[in-house]
Amino acid sequence: MSKPLLTILATACALALPALAHSRPLTLTAQLKNYGGNGAYLAAYLTDAKGAYVRTLWVAGGKAKYYKHLSDWSRLSGGDAKRLDGVTGASVGAGRTLKVAAELSEALLDAGYEIRIDAAAEDMRDSPSEVRIPLSTANVGKPQAGKQYIQSATFQLQ
Repeated sequence: MSKPLLTILATACALALPALAHSRPLTLTAQLKNYGGNGAYLAAYLTDAKGAYVRTLWVAGGKAKYYKHLSDWSRLSGGDAKRLDGVTGASVGAGRTLKVAAELSEALLDAGYEIRIDAAAEDMRDSPSEVRIPLSTANVGKPQAGKQYIQSATFQLQ
C-alpha cells in the first residue's frame, strides 16, 4: 500500500472509532392490549427529523409475505426483507410484551428522530404508525399509548 493511502485509512479509522464509542444500548418495550385476535406483526423502526426511514430495530412476525400490512414501515424501508437478518422474531400475542434491544448513536437523541411501531393482526385492521415516540431524553421511560393494538410503548437508555 502507498503511504498516502495508509495515512487516509488511518485517519478514517481514527475518526470512526469515537463515533462507535458514543452509542448507547436502548431497550424498547411494547405492551399489547388484549384485543382478542391472533398474534400481531410489529415493525419497530427509526425515522429522522423529516420522517425518512433510518433503520429497522425489530420486526415481530416470521412470514415476509405479511410485511406489506406493516404499511408505513414497508413503504419507508422499501420492503427490503433482505436487510432484516438478526432483527426478526415471532409475532406477539394479545396481552403479551415485546422487548427489543438495540444500539443507537447518542447523536440521534434530541435531534428530531422518532421510534415508530407499525402493527397488524390477521383478519383485523392494520395500524400504520401505531405508536410514534420522539427519541428524546424527555421521553426516556415515558409510556406512549398506541392506537389499536399496543397498550403502551416505552424506551430506556443505559
